[in-house]
Amino acid sequence: MTVPPLTSTTEHRGIDAAFPEVRETPAPSPWSPSRGAPPAPDERPEPVLAMANIQGNIVAGFNKDFQTLLYYHIDDASRFKPAIAKLSHLVATAEEVLTFNRLFKQVANRRGYPGTLSSTWINVAFSFAGLAKLRNDAGLFADQSFQSGLVGQALALGDTTDPGKWNVKDGDSDDAADVLIIVAADTEADVEAEVKRVKELIEEAGGATQLGHDEKGKNRSKPMAGHEHFGFLDGISQPGLRGRASDDPTDLLTPRQNPQDRSQGKPGQELIWPGEFVFGYPDQDASRDGNERGGDSSIDGAGYPRVPNWAGDGSYLVFRRFRQDVHEFHKFLQAEGKARGVSAELVGARLVGRWASGAPVMRAPTQDNTELANNDCANNHFGFKEQTERIAGGASSECPRDIFSPAGADPNGEVCPYTAHIRRANPRDDIAPAIRRRHRLLRRGICFGESSASTPDAPSKDAAERGLLFLAYMTSIVDQFEFITKEWLNNSDFPGKGAGVDALLGQPGKSWVVPTGGGYYFAPSVFALKVVLSR
Repeated sequence: MTVPPLTSTTEHRGIDAAFPEVRETPAPSPWSPSRGAPPAPDERPEPVLAMANIQGNIVAGFNKDFQTLLYYHIDDASRFKPAIAKLSHLVATAEEVLTFNRLFKQVANRRGYPGTLSSTWINVAFSFAGLAKLRNDAGLFADQSFQSGLVGQALALGDTTDPGKWNVKDGDSDDAADVLIIVAADTEADVEAEVKRVKELIEEAGGATQLGHDEKGKNRSKPMAGHEHFGFLDGISQPGLRGRASDDPTDLLTPRQNPQDRSQGKPGQELIWPGEFVFGYPDQDASRDGNERGGDSSIDGAGYPRVPNWAGDGSYLVFRRFRQDVHEFHKFLQAEGKARGVSAELVGARLVGRWASGAPVMRAPTQDNTELANNDCANNHFGFKEQTERIAGGASSECPRDIFSPAGADPNGEVCPYTAHIRRANPRDDIAPAIRRRHRLLRRGICFGESSASTPDAPSKDAAERGLLFLAYMTSIVDQFEFITKEWLNNSDFPGKGAGVDALLGQPGKSWVVPTGGGYYFAPSVFALKVVLSR
């Protein structure tokens, strides 16, 4: 499809790249070699994770429609420690959450709806400053960004807002949030009841002050459930986890549903070694033993500890509070669509890399396809650089035969632009698998604020604040979250010179997504909460 160059007076970095006419293949960055041969199936035994010791939002994910974040500043560590001991008994484990999620899916699949099945979950995390108040060995956390906090890294991440004016922040100031508590449930009433329980528990113990208001996140109402406030379906391309939940060799954390590629869960869902997200398990570091199944993620390549010896089964948690300007975003889509003679929806699809429904432009280049969007065996099955063949399906697979148009090769970014958000956040075959798999996140975010009446075809403005509570787990803030932000989203020369920055989130520059809070935290194991941090 031929589209005219930018003519609108509305300017935004990345929009011309989102509508290329003729592009040359960019020279590859020195740290981003070509894809190479497809990964071979990996049939080696996978580790059993200590599911009863890992907090549940890390591995299994809460997947709740209502979540409230509570922020606390530790005033007196000795008084607050008894509260940690009591909280440890309320914390949801990965074993509990995974068991519930499986049952929920089973009941919903059989009945056609989940009935009254519900649960309430709590998880807890601490900033570096908070851990330093509780322990004298916090300095053993080797991740320098964790030590400096998000406040200390904001400038390097390209943030255009002053962290001192954020709604919530980490760091060592008197108004910094040392503790982040996540409360999640299926109903708003259940969340409120559990939040009340947590507050009373902490108030009884003393030693900590709640900061600000209860941060209420919630899934949007149908038909926009699962969509962020700009209107796009979110969370489609989560990585799968290697590893097992028990000694049963078939009890895999991520079922293998691609009958043609055992290196994936569902088609297009890469399997990542659990040490990339939880300390104490094999990671993707190929330098350890010559393959991608690296060593213990608690130890660096030189054999030195990356975390204290009590940090096993824990994970770093990056929290970002983003305000979204829905009116300005939709107004931009409308203006650019009119200027280019295309729909506002198409402009948005090329900026994001997916239609609002979730259908990828690589498989639906010019028109939305809701049937494709609703098929999770097809909506994530595509590459960028090379053509992707359709899945034939199989009797032993939950994925039937793929009937949708396959994704063709797009080495020049003519179908899915280099600036498209999904191409920057997860470059797929634009770079080598061994590099790509070391920079993935387990995202657990949720919207906040009421939905807007605005649409791309009819932008409207109101005074309400809305946005995203971005939550993601990993074992290296530097090599995962910050690498993605600096080297992929904000790097105008990725995947090659002159490619441009991420059209949606790239900084610096005009953006419809503005950080208004956040912090770097560590979510310890249940054992560490009960025995280490509470004494």
